[in-house]
Amino acid sequence: MPFDMLAGKRLLVSGASGLISSTLIDCLMLGNGAEPKIEVYALGRDGRRLEDRFQAYIHASCFHVLEGDISRVDLSDLQVDYIVHAASPAHPLAYSQTPVDVMKANLLGTLNMLELARRCGARLLFLSSGEIYGTSGDPNSAFREDDYGYIDITNPRSCYPESKRAAETLCASYHAQYGVDAVVARLCHVYGPAITERNTRADAQFLRRVLAHEDIVMKSPGTQVRSFCYVKDAATALLYILVWGVSGEAYNVANRHSIATVREFAQTLAEAGGVGIQNDFPTEEEARGYSRISRAVLDASKLEGLDWVPQYDLAAGVKDMLNDFRKRKSVQ
Repeated sequence: MPFDMLAGKRLLVSGASGLISSTLIDCLMLGNGAEPKIEVYALGRDGRRLEDRFQAYIHASCFHVLEGDISRVDLSDLQVDYIVHAASPAHPLAYSQTPVDVMKANLLGTLNMLELARRCGARLLFLSSGEIYGTSGDPNSAFREDDYGYIDITNPRSCYPESKRAAETLCASYHAQYGVDAVVARLCHVYGPAITERNTRADAQFLRRVLAHEDIVMKSPGTQVRSFCYVKDAATALLYILVWGVSGEAYNVANRHSIATVREFAQTLAEAGGVGIQNDFPTEEEARGYSRISRAVLDASKLEGLDWVPQYDLAAGVKDMLNDFRKRKSVQ
């Protein structure tokens, strides 16, 4: 792990209460051993939520909570060395109910973070999405970083992948015009225990049902093929890209040992949690937020070239996720 490279540095994480970003902060804080420590700034819209999520670090001298909307927060007094820009509404109901807000967060928020990076001379890691690849005509495809498929730009559901695409172009443009040190991580379907109440993604809904000892409810046949990655592996991948990624380039974050259909993911979780699976129909509002991409498999060879190796296949990741909740419950 590249903690030594970050020692004594100041690092801002936006969207800090999210699944991936909060796990990354856990990783950074657990890696904070001897001096000099990594100075971590956790930025989010809800200060109380941040304080609740990071109770273990809230009084640490090297940890700081910053509250503000990523689209307009004033960070003119902040000086940092690294920025991990993870703030983004990334769940289906947001895509169907507030597509304009999704685009604002991804575009204006990224612009704000790039300006901060430009002022500070900081390195920026932008968290993008495998959804930017769209749909491929190849039924056995695995997207590499220079592959791009079709996205229907007239569908409001495209608010997410299109604004992520545009945000990536912003990063490339700031790199070309101003010399900003920016690198991009394109994440596959990341799952893990730190889900929020507002998260309406399928994996989050499945997990809530299992934790309540209820059968998983599937609202589609679940035949879509996805690259899955456990959040702890995703967090270490981000650190590798942050430290060793080539400026101006993008890296897929995915686990070659965790390619499965949505139903296979649900079955793995159901078996580990001792529950069954039921089928139901989505509401019209829910259906509008669903991705129409039948296959979203990412090739992470470029990331693996940085010597990153994932530790959890799908079964191991699901097991660790459930154990994390059980440990947390036994402490409470």
